[in-house]
Amino acid sequence: MTLRLAAAQYPIDAIASWEAFEGKLRAWFESAAERGARLLVFPEYGSMELARIAGEEVWSDLQRSIDFIGSLRARVDTLHADLARKHQVHVVAASLPERDPKDGRARNVARLITPSGDVGEQRKLVMTRFERDEWDIHGGHDIHVFDTTLGIVGIAICYDAEFPLIARAMCEAGAELILVPSCTEGAFGYHRVRVGARARALENQCHVVQSPTVGNALWSPAVDRNHGAAGVFGPPDLGFPVDGVIAEGSVNEPQWVFADINPAAVGRVRREGAVLNHAHWQEQPGISHLAARVIRLRPGGG
Repeated sequence: MTLRLAAAQYPIDAIASWEAFEGKLRAWFESAAERGARLLVFPEYGSMELARIAGEEVWSDLQRSIDFIGSLRARVDTLHADLARKHQVHVVAASLPERDPKDGRARNVARLITPSGDVGEQRKLVMTRFERDEWDIHGGHDIHVFDTTLGIVGIAICYDAEFPLIARAMCEAGAELILVPSCTEGAFGYHRVRVGARARALENQCHVVQSPTVGNALWSPAVDRNHGAAGVFGPPDLGFPVDGVIAEGSVNEPQWVFADINPAAVGRVRREGAVLNHAHWQEQPGISHLAARVIRLRPGGG
């Protein structure tokens, strides 16, 4: 059985109000659901456009933006949950910066929301130089995978996709699909994440989906320039395209990129592929391990 997914090439718009944001998100959900998508993936930091509605004194200041957007998280997640329920889809909401009440530090948080309203959270683990040096965003500590009715899913946020052990921990915990929300300023950054996503698909013989922000938002000091294209990748082997590219979008054009993937293809290539990267991982000299926690996001979960 195939799964149709939709990866957003999402523009950061100068939205004027919460109502404008709500209308934009509804339109994106509807256009994906109309084409049969059951899993929607929005990018890293796509929620930064919400700072615009608070006025220039907020959207022009990184720390005030964090505080304002973090204060809207519950409202943002409720909107996504309502739309997920209406359209019967799973969705990765665009990540947002949020201060941890335990230590006051800001962290970058993606959320996987199900049609039944369950929410799973993955914090970005490894910070880029901009996040560390200019924005004062801190890394999370825990790797999660999410047990859903679509299968077991991991989320590696942007730079995290460039580190093999993170994705490996997800796959050792059962993930066959890794989602990569991304936000990159230029072509170098976009291609680094894209190469990372394709490498993770090769190493783990799984599906990997990249969803980027696109276009310019010169009013924002955080996400002023955005370059990228969505992509859906697999290993270049049995049952997959010869280059491993299942679908990809046109660079910097706001759009959904759709792909029909067959989850059973992962099990088959891991058993019968010309090479068995997933099984042979342990044969690397000096290999080290990280562990991921499985979060159940099914009806009646817990």
